[in-house]
Amino acid sequence: MQMTLVESSNVKAVGYNKDSSTLQVEFKNGGTYQYFAVPEGVFVELLNSDSVGGYLASDIKGTYKYSKV
Repeated sequence: MQMTLVESSNVKAVGYNKDSSTLQVEFKNGGTYQYFAVPEGVFVELLNSDSVGGYLASDIKGTYKYSKV
């Protein structure tokens, strides 16, 4: 999955797989998580948000099933 570096205090990079609607998030602490059944628009909003970590916390965590990679 192609990852895009982001400016964030906690998040290092994010990526998205259109075929599986999977969002991948790499954290600066070394953890990597995949979130499933995420619409592409949510990924675009995440990339364009003023705070990647804030958007992740408010709109993705607790909404989509996830797994640690």
